Amino acid sequence: MSLKNSLLFIFAVVLLVSCDKKRVFDQYKSFGTTWPKDSIASFIYNNQDTTKAYDLYLNLRSNNEYPFNNIFLIVMTEAPGGMTKVDTVEYQMANPDGSLLGDGFSDLKESKLYFKEKFKFDKIGDYKIGIQQAVRQTGKVDGVPDLKGITEIGFRVEKLD
Repeated sequence: MSLKNSLLFIFAVVLLVSCDKKRVFDQYKSFGTTWPKDSIASFIYNNQDTTKAYDLYLNLRSNNEYPFNNIFLIVMTEAPGGMTKVDTVEYQMANPDGSLLGDGFSDLKESKLYFKEKFKFDKIGDYKIGIQQAVRQTGKVDGVPDLKGITEIGFRVEKLD
C-alpha cells in the first residue's frame, strides 16, 4: 500500500471513530430475511459506572418488506445478581403513506429508537439484554411467526453530554 493510500485509510478510520464520541456500547444481531417469533437478540453490556446517566437505544435495520406501520418488542433486562425487568414497547415504523421511517438512502432504513432516557445502572457488572419481536396481526392472538423486513436489531448505550 502506498503512503498516500495509507494516510487516506488512517484519516478515514479516525474520522469514523471520532464522529461517535457518545457511544459506550453498540452491537447488532442479524436475522437474515425474517425475524422468527421465538428468536431473542441477546446482548451483554459490562457496566463499570453507577454514577453517570446514559441514553439506551434499540436500533432496527429494516427494508421495504416490513408489512406493518408499527412494531412491538419485548425487552428483558437482567442486572448483575439476577434482577430482571421486562418491558413491552411499541414504535412507529412507517409514515402515513406507508414509507419506512429511519435513515438510509435505499430501501434499507436504520431506526434509532429511544428505550430509556437518562438511565442509571444500579450495579457494576454484566447486564444481559434480550429483545424479542411481539408483532400480532389485527384480530389474531398468535404472534407473527416470521417477521419479514427486519434484518438486524441492535442495542446501544450512549453517554450524555
